[in-house]
Amino acid sequence: MKYHCLFYIVSLVFSNTGKTNGFLPNTSINVKKTVLHMNYFPGSRGSYTWNAGSSRAFPTATTTTTATLSAPPLDDNYIRAVSEELKLYMDNPSWDDGSLAPILIRLAWHSSGTYDRATGTGGSNGAGMRFATEAADPENAGLEVARAFLEPIKRKFPAISYSDLWILAAYVGLEHTGGPIIPFTSGRTDHPDETYWSGMSYGRLPAAEKYCCPYVEGNNLGNSLDASGKVVGWEGLCTHVRNEVFYRMGFDDQEIVALLCGGHVYGRCHPNFSGYAGPWVEHPTQFSNEYATDMIEDEWTLVSHGDTWLDAQGAAELRPAPGNRQFVNKQQGKVDDDEPNQMMLLSDMILAWDPAFRTYLEAYAADEARLKDDFGRAFKKLTELGCGFQ
Repeated sequence: MKYHCLFYIVSLVFSNTGKTNGFLPNTSINVKKTVLHMNYFPGSRGSYTWNAGSSRAFPTATTTTTATLSAPPLDDNYIRAVSEELKLYMDNPSWDDGSLAPILIRLAWHSSGTYDRATGTGGSNGAGMRFATEAADPENAGLEVARAFLEPIKRKFPAISYSDLWILAAYVGLEHTGGPIIPFTSGRTDHPDETYWSGMSYGRLPAAEKYCCPYVEGNNLGNSLDASGKVVGWEGLCTHVRNEVFYRMGFDDQEIVALLCGGHVYGRCHPNFSGYAGPWVEHPTQFSNEYATDMIEDEWTLVSHGDTWLDAQGAAELRPAPGNRQFVNKQQGKVDDDEPNQMMLLSDMILAWDPAFRTYLEAYAADEARLKDDFGRAFKKLTELGCGFQ
């Protein structure tokens, strides 16, 4: 009886897929609600917010999929309607710096960055972060916020898969903030359950300090630096980022630098999510080449959670969680009220330390238009890995 009922539901979905101005009729929407069960926090458009209280509570969303339903092809009118709805959500005063674009870009990046070219596993196709195992990857901490913000749009436009929605949201966010305009290709399908994870593992996303010399909070931070001011073991971190992460997906050095320069111009780190703290750039909600120029031109100081002198200089937001290290554009005892609070991860700084990476870093620092173009192409490639579009 259960199987018969499920077949009946599926047949209803496919028997009511007539299009009206490119949209699914309400009958299909109602039927799909019987298949997908979502716990969500309702909010009217433009007011779907998180609680900015001390507990940093935020809306959560869970999905349970009981069958794999092939969504009807999304025509241009449908995609355009979803895009217009996404634009209405981008500016949100309840979230970091008043914009959802950065965290939506990060969601797309992390859902795509698990791709492995050798095995064909991972990537944006599947939206595996809806499930507990992939969501629990430490590198994905905080992305439940982004997924929850998108739930009302998914409910309003049920024909679009989560996989497509997450990527489209990033594209809209980039365009909304002056970034590249990337043509969107639909057709991603969602994993029905967690069985896909049997061919996956943690460690596919970049880690900020991997293979660097270990550090214990309270130790002399100066011991982490070599004579040239680079973190001891940075070569291993560089190998991790280059070979274990990006080469694994099929990117070259130029694309790696473009992705980091274009992606890390957005948003900020949170000690209770990633363990790191602060924005990379002064204006973290608009596209620019500021990340590249500041990395080259600014003076950077390695700090840990114990560097309380930052508090006295109005830069408490730049202290990472205990046990973590990052670079900041501050120097102890030197106060510049005109200098915004900015940070760089150790995995950012390798772009300035590695000669091959630095060549492209300098090129993008000198030419924002080139960065915008190269980042757009690289980001489209990243978000389509494993999708079979080509």
